[in-house]
Amino acid sequence: MEAVMNFIKQSGFVLIGENPLNLVMIAISGVLLYLAIAKKFEPLLLLPIAFGMFLTNLPGAGLYHSEFFAGGHIDWNALGNGGAGLLDLLYLGVKLGVYPSLIFLGVGAMTDFGPLIANPKSLLLGAAAQLGIFMTFAGARYLGFAGAEAGSIGIIGGADGPTAIYVTSKLAPHLLGPIAVAAYSYMALVPVIQPPIMRLLTTEEERKIKMQQLRTVTKTEKLLFPVFVTALVAFIVPSAAPLVGSLMLGNLLRESGVTERLSKTVQNELMNIVTVFLGISVGATATAENFLNSATLKIIVLGVCAFGVGTAGGVLLAKFMNLFCKKENRINPLIGSAGVSAVPMAARVSQTEGQKADPSNFLLMHAMGPNVAGVIGSAVAAGVLLALFL
Repeated sequence: MEAVMNFIKQSGFVLIGENPLNLVMIAISGVLLYLAIAKKFEPLLLLPIAFGMFLTNLPGAGLYHSEFFAGGHIDWNALGNGGAGLLDLLYLGVKLGVYPSLIFLGVGAMTDFGPLIANPKSLLLGAAAQLGIFMTFAGARYLGFAGAEAGSIGIIGGADGPTAIYVTSKLAPHLLGPIAVAAYSYMALVPVIQPPIMRLLTTEEERKIKMQQLRTVTKTEKLLFPVFVTALVAFIVPSAAPLVGSLMLGNLLRESGVTERLSKTVQNELMNIVTVFLGISVGATATAENFLNSATLKIIVLGVCAFGVGTAGGVLLAKFMNLFCKKENRINPLIGSAGVSAVPMAARVSQTEGQKADPSNFLLMHAMGPNVAGVIGSAVAAGVLLALFL
């Protein structure tokens, strides 16, 4: 009889009474699963995040122990004494910065920097779109967040999930769950968030601007570009080197022409494996204690502001640049919105809005320039924030 009573006391039905808020988190994970599956909101990562959230809030499962990572430090003794759960071990890849860098390796192998090389002005548009990061940082500080926390919230404006996870795991790991959910939810909503801002800040005449065809980029340029960018960024912002270096290594595997097998591996098998581990690990941090508080609501609001300001920054800089361009060299301001690094979704939004104004206007390749520049820009912004607060 005593054994039966011990079994009952260890069951989830009894343990849930100790922390009933776990039921709320399980319900939230169900909503995220619905959004990922039924609405296709960034399903490749939102689905693993939602299921990781579900697993970590199961009473008594012991899959993740937030106390092992309290204060931003890893309790290696506790992990090594046999008390670690599966998600504790997987989370080490996030905490040590391994997963985001490997994701960037895959992204680099899938990215063509040709449009950026052909039109270097695109780099400025990508940089301008990072305005959302720093304006949101200022807003978060105003709302009472500490500097490191504000930096982690601001990085949502880069529209780059792995970068947001990388920065937050270093600066404010207790906010990783809500920041990751906000970042990937808003990335999925880029086609909804951006168009009203783009139309508000541009005239119909500006939206009809047709840009000159991009020049052909040589293979030599494509080979030198990743090496040059890695060296330049590493000298200016050394803390951004892991992300930018991984991104450019992936791109070099793609462009070299001699590592096709490696390029395909990092684009497919490696990328898919790491995405699963990353998503489950990030979801594991979304415990009731870390998620169900006023800070989460503030992060949700600040996240959408970050996307909006980033979009506006790129569009407004394009309009400003047109003041100094000849008529035939004008930039369609719509491509400035692609400076947020939601690749290639933001570029497609620019293309769609341009064709609404003029069905014969094709902006996709032009928009890819600032779009991939935004990937570099968000990584550099992450390095700046890490250098300031780590």
